[in-house]
Amino acid sequence: MDFESLHYSLDLATGNGLTLSSEQRAALQTSLVILKRNYKFSRVLFWGKILGLKLIKHVLSQINLHHFLSLNSLNCMDWHLLPLATESMIADVALAAQGRFTGDPSHEHTEMRIKGEGDDATEEEVTVKVNEASRLATTVSNIDKDVSVVPRGAFTKSPCGKVQTNRSFGGLDHVEAVKLRNYLHFREPVNLKKKSILEMSHLNPAIDFLDPLSEDVPKGSWCLQLERGSTVCILRSLLWLGLTFFHVPQTPQHGHIYMGDGLLNLDLPFML
Repeated sequence: MDFESLHYSLDLATGNGLTLSSEQRAALQTSLVILKRNYKFSRVLFWGKILGLKLIKHVLSQINLHHFLSLNSLNCMDWHLLPLATESMIADVALAAQGRFTGDPSHEHTEMRIKGEGDDATEEEVTVKVNEASRLATTVSNIDKDVSVVPRGAFTKSPCGKVQTNRSFGGLDHVEAVKLRNYLHFREPVNLKKKSILEMSHLNPAIDFLDPLSEDVPKGSWCLQLERGSTVCILRSLLWLGLTFFHVPQTPQHGHIYMGDGLLNLDLPFML
């Protein structure tokens, strides 16, 4: 969510009780203004926070004209760039990193491997060079790919393939806002490429270039509710517990925030 409307957006998206303290809000209000000016970013988005065993990691997404960057902080004042999540990094993190985040950026995860077979099998402790910073960057990337959400029509795609904010977007009406198909994954489309020409005949290529949430597998991984007297639509992910998206119907106001432990909910199939 945009940091310029962070206080207003937090009140809408934190109905589950997880929010920022008054000290953290005051620190963000000061540090993000300075950070945006020093780095010359065009837009600053507060991504959320991951709860560690010792410390809490606050994650910030920075957008300038050409790049998308992520930063993290332990005190909402001192911000540090996160490395870009590569394919090899994601594979190493999936192999080595287990359990909760510790909160220590220099902490390295270890893996126990078994060599040999039968009676000759021995356990050898192998230190995999995966620190908390790499794991955090991978987790942020995975959450963005899986559950980053925008309402239908908030972004447009030009014939040359450029995606940009739709300045004429006035929000979904109250009837369309309660339908899951009107919320889209803000990532490269996956299911859309598999559809036939007949299935895509009723789609508008200018705004229907993303995958809708209604096609997610398994079904039921999203919880859509109306709150504050049916004036705010709230989407909560059951795949990544802690991800909350909000949209105020008939207004362009929308955003999402993650506040959780950074662990994938592997029990989802048994919850449905």
